[in-house]
Amino acid sequence: MLVVSDALHEPSPPRGLVATIGNYDGIHRGQQSVLDLVKGRALETGLKAAVITFDPHPRSVLMPDRPVDLLTTKEEKEALLDKAGMDVVAIVRFTPELSRTPARTFVRDFLHRRLDVREVYVGSNFVFGHNRGGDLSLLRQMGDSFGFSAFAVDEVVHDGEVVSSTRIRAALRAGEVMAAEALLGRPYSIRGLVARGEGVGRKLGFRTANLVHGNALLPENGVYACRMSVSSGEGSYDAVANIGTRPTLYEESRRIVEAHLLDFDRDIYGERAELQFLERLREERAFPTIIDLAKQIGRDVDLARECLRKHPDPSVRSSI
Repeated sequence: MLVVSDALHEPSPPRGLVATIGNYDGIHRGQQSVLDLVKGRALETGLKAAVITFDPHPRSVLMPDRPVDLLTTKEEKEALLDKAGMDVVAIVRFTPELSRTPARTFVRDFLHRRLDVREVYVGSNFVFGHNRGGDLSLLRQMGDSFGFSAFAVDEVVHDGEVVSSTRIRAALRAGEVMAAEALLGRPYSIRGLVARGEGVGRKLGFRTANLVHGNALLPENGVYACRMSVSSGEGSYDAVANIGTRPTLYEESRRIVEAHLLDFDRDIYGERAELQFLERLREERAFPTIIDLAKQIGRDVDLARECLRKHPDPSVRSSI
């Protein structure tokens, strides 16, 4: 997959595209349906399948006091688009200047002259350009003049509501990781490096991997049944993870992610890892003593084993 990091200024951009336009944060089920359509049309026409997306997220530029907690990092987003079969990711650097660009100018100068887009697929409510002046109707109108076609893609509905990144963020903030999985079409995950902690988990009898991640959005504090994959291993490992501030140990502490891999005792410090959240077991809470905490962690491990039996994974490394 070709990633064009600054599509507005790339000297030799890819041309002749079947494209979709959007932020594509999360690559959820609704977005996947558009990508499937774009990929299919590219195969039928012999053109390249492309995603035209924006970085940073437009809201972070237009409303800096209300930043968006993105569901995917840049690397995760590109990996998911590659997996979806896209040939090209054209990244448009979103700036205050770009936000003032009229929709007609964006279509004429960028979609037509630079990329020679042949087909465009967007949601029926898609808007773009200065003051949101462009929409599907404008794309169709200008497409008639410039020789491309524009199509609306039906929204995907789950449990009576449209699948959206906003809805997924709300589910994660509530700790509802199973609901988020249903909307994403895969478990929500974070990626990062395994770092050395303070060794508290080992002293309690449950060695943990502390994950230093770059994700903007974490599920609500609590204990989760998870799976973790590491760069030196094949497949994934059953795990129980805690997100929070460890109130039994500290009165004030930064929020961390730590995972105990079941039936696993290998040194993985410094390795890259991905942690998938499958089910929330309980809220994070303070316990009267360290002994009470250790007993609860034991119960969490047992419950995680039961939960993970309901989430089979052929690549899993575990004795359960």
